[in-house]
Amino acid sequence: MTTPATSTPPGPPPVSLSGPRFQTEPAELYREIRRDHGAVAPVLLDGDIPAWLVLGYRELHQVTGDPVLFSRDSDLWNQWEHIPADWPLLPMIGRKQPSILYTVGERHRERAAMISHALEAIDPFELKAHAEQFADELIDRFCGKGDTDIITEYAMLLPVRVLARIYGFPDDQGPGLVTAMNDMIDGRERALAGQQHLAESMVRLLAAKHAAPGPDVASHMLRDPAGFTDEEIAQDLMVMMAAGHQPTADWMGNSLRLMLTDDRFAASLFGGRHSVAEAMNEVLWEDTPTQNVAGRWVSRDTQLGGRRVSAGDLLLLGLGAANSDPQVRTDGSALTGGNNAHFSFGHGEHRCPFPAQEVAEVIARTGIEVLLDRLPDIDLSTTADALTRRPSPWLRGLTALPVTFTPTTASSPSPSGEPR
Repeated sequence: MTTPATSTPPGPPPVSLSGPRFQTEPAELYREIRRDHGAVAPVLLDGDIPAWLVLGYRELHQVTGDPVLFSRDSDLWNQWEHIPADWPLLPMIGRKQPSILYTVGERHRERAAMISHALEAIDPFELKAHAEQFADELIDRFCGKGDTDIITEYAMLLPVRVLARIYGFPDDQGPGLVTAMNDMIDGRERALAGQQHLAESMVRLLAAKHAAPGPDVASHMLRDPAGFTDEEIAQDLMVMMAAGHQPTADWMGNSLRLMLTDDRFAASLFGGRHSVAEAMNEVLWEDTPTQNVAGRWVSRDTQLGGRRVSAGDLLLLGLGAANSDPQVRTDGSALTGGNNAHFSFGHGEHRCPFPAQEVAEVIARTGIEVLLDRLPDIDLSTTADALTRRPSPWLRGLTALPVTFTPTTASSPSPSGEPR
């Protein structure tokens, strides 16, 4: 399949947005791309589909702060005629759908308000209690063994269990939802099937909430006075579930990796809470779960970062690269503590709503704290260099985090009355 170039500039060839270096050394790769191409680099997606990667902090601020010039309206894309129906990135870069991701202007603001109000209705103490309950249940499954993989047995299961409950799903649907979302986000052969499973689950959920409303997020959205359709609400729930689960799971995993491999955070392994918060914030700067996001579409020919970009061009938001931009990180500092000026939650009117950020932080921090409380001598069972990441340019997370610890008894008895 041949495709026309998207304002292809002279100089080094476009960068393929695939390959092992996004997995093994993204920071070095972003430095090389910035050196060769500047703050805005030409890239190729699956099938040699051209796009631009925005790596500069200031340029990313400009793009996300101007929703008219750099629109979320994917119908503007000048490459649709070259996109096959089975393109694996369609779940992430799809034709305009009736979700908050692709609405603009006043309708977007109304939808953002609906989502924020529904999430704000969640009692923060109940949210923390849900996270603690599911964390204990998951830890009970492996605490007697003395070893486990924190990613597959814990981090990849906890966020979706909590989110499914507060959204209104029965607890037994959580495992199927996490499988579907992981398939969709990985952007591989099962991506479209995962998207279909998630969509069908949302339709069933809304039908159940029409029949029996509750104090859950889905019911709050159905009651919103703005009068959104079931299709719109189902799409927004899909976005919220996908955006809330995988990045939160990776936030937990990346933070625990840092705490288990960096002596600066050793105190947290013995009950120190300040270190947990610091580790989580440093990860958002240095090892953010959401590395690159698709995207924005240019509404008219313009200049960006010294590049001429054309109407209909796709811009990918390089959140991870922008966080490490030497133009704003001149001293090489980690910028942790109270500095939250990173792009890990986005920027502008399409940034992650603040209540959603709070939900993710409560789940991730509670999950880490409960784990350290239950297994205080937890230790990495391999070398730090042996840890590997998923081969994705989009989300950065570990494939495994093997640990050992002193076996302990379960926190609660099984239904039969015996220890788990």
